[in-house]
Amino acid sequence: MDLSLRHIFHSYEDVEVLRDISLEIKSGEIVCLIGPSGCGKSTLLRILGGLEMPSKGEVLQIGEPPADCLNPLTYIFQDFALLPWRTATGNISLALEDHPLSEKARNDIIDDVLVRTKLADFRKAYPKQLSGGMKQRVAIARALAVRPAALLMDEPLSALDSQTRELLMDDLIDLWEAEKYTSCYVTHNLAEAVRLGHKIVVLSRRPGEIREIVEIDMPLGARKDNMNELEKTQKQLWTLMREEAKAADRELTHV
Repeated sequence: MDLSLRHIFHSYEDVEVLRDISLEIKSGEIVCLIGPSGCGKSTLLRILGGLEMPSKGEVLQIGEPPADCLNPLTYIFQDFALLPWRTATGNISLALEDHPLSEKARNDIIDDVLVRTKLADFRKAYPKQLSGGMKQRVAIARALAVRPAALLMDEPLSALDSQTRELLMDDLIDLWEAEKYTSCYVTHNLAEAVRLGHKIVVLSRRPGEIREIVEIDMPLGARKDNMNELEKTQKQLWTLMREEAKAADRELTHV
């Protein structure tokens, strides 16, 4: 299933946040959104996921979701959003409880995503017993359980330390290579963007407009061993953003 943003404008009262955003996200593609603080990245993701209506424009889902899809669009947030009184299995099960599934079907799905996210040995653990990286794996497993057509990820690794972030990037790439999911991925981290994005969309400072779309023609699995080449792309992205990031930082400090 493809996602299409067409001429999206959005304002909060008299503050214009997004201006004339048009973007295509193809099935099996990871599109990263980057830009200065306050440029509307997370707002655009909420509009894409139907959590917020744009002031103007439309969002289209083109094509059919997978046959076993229970929820076409699902989110992964930076704060994990786990229920502390539920185990890893219980948190994953939460996403399935509103669907008419047999107990066996539900358990089969949970077993599958626990294995895929390397959590099989932690199914009975509560969030307080898990590291930050393991908590985010539970959140990823919960999202995968509904067989989404697209994953909408809002800075999912920003709360983690650098080593854990590297491990989770490897996991996201392994998951994509096993089953080519579609994703829109918001991040401030340019290293994440060049490791994970097939297409990187650079937004301007507020009101956010698309300044440039940078495509990376390198297999995801090969990128870890080609970081010198990717650093050139990272520098290109920073050059596009640097002056506007400085201006946005000054704006935010005076609000």
